[in-house]
Amino acid sequence: MLLQTGSFFFTIHFPSFTTRCPKGKCIIDFVVKKTYAAITAVGSYLPEYVLTNQELSQMVDTSDEWIMTRVGISERRILKGEGMGSSDMGAKAVLQLLEKSGTSPDEIDLLICATVTPDHPFPATANIIADKVNIRHAQGFDINAACSGFMFALDVAAKFIECGSKKKVIVVGCDKMSSITDYTDRTTCVLFGDASAAVLLEPTEEAMGVMDSNLHSDGFGRHHLIMKAGGSVKPASHATVDAREHYIYQEGQTVFKHAVSKMADAAVDIMDRNQLKSEDIAWLVPHQANLRIIEATGNRMGLPKEKVMINIHKYGNTTTATIPLCLCELESELKKGDNLILAAFGAGFTWGSVYVKWAYDAK
Repeated sequence: MLLQTGSFFFTIHFPSFTTRCPKGKCIIDFVVKKTYAAITAVGSYLPEYVLTNQELSQMVDTSDEWIMTRVGISERRILKGEGMGSSDMGAKAVLQLLEKSGTSPDEIDLLICATVTPDHPFPATANIIADKVNIRHAQGFDINAACSGFMFALDVAAKFIECGSKKKVIVVGCDKMSSITDYTDRTTCVLFGDASAAVLLEPTEEAMGVMDSNLHSDGFGRHHLIMKAGGSVKPASHATVDAREHYIYQEGQTVFKHAVSKMADAAVDIMDRNQLKSEDIAWLVPHQANLRIIEATGNRMGLPKEKVMINIHKYGNTTTATIPLCLCELESELKKGDNLILAAFGAGFTWGSVYVKWAYDAK
């Protein structure tokens, strides 16, 4: 349809329309069909090596009881092997996803990698993963929003689908947290593990997929959870290495306080604006950082424990991989039409929630 406004002409394209012309007046009825970004497949990878609380207690002054009481973690996976990085785990998750969905690498239009432990400062780990799985013609880039990174990447990917720019998009969260964990610091070394997980997004006109997002960031919190050295502000040097500033630094009590309130608030807010009650929610899919934070979020949402996905006890905090890893582990439990609330909090500070309506029954 060609319209004129002032001295300008512009064209509007409607997917479908009909015309009615009573008494010489032409009326156009049109229906614009919304495109949704649906999750149509998932894949994951876990390293074989299991680091238990008992082994950690031989490395630092800690115990199984101390760790379980404070964070609820009993073991975590560690990627072993010379020259192995986040892309190796990410590639295995993507390969599993492609195989499960019967998708050719040539069909992928975009690959977004959420990570805080890229293989290198550049090029993007997304590009390295694409190379390792033979994706040759897709756009690719990384997103760093710390533990909220998967949700930020999912939101961006959904926008590409919704606007019609891309048809098949992979979002992969992969982190080798052991590469930046100080195993002499008992307050942080008990928390983290290595893993990767990925989802495939495709367009649908059915009201399924990513329905809404509620994401935030505020840089005031950057000093409380940070890797102090290795960037342009403080490049690597003998002094930074000696000061152990290339590892995770965290002020635990401050981070915990903000995580409990902001993660829960974001989850409740997205429920309210979509008129969802606790009985409408099939699952809360929370970032797996701390069992007490997960429980507090579920309680604020009015959900019983049976509706909260939890695997922190087995894998610890795998940062960008925690949420998609939950989806992979419980894929067989998910049913088409299930309402899922994803929620996370991470360094930055970053936090938020995403409302997903599950799009398929697992085979």
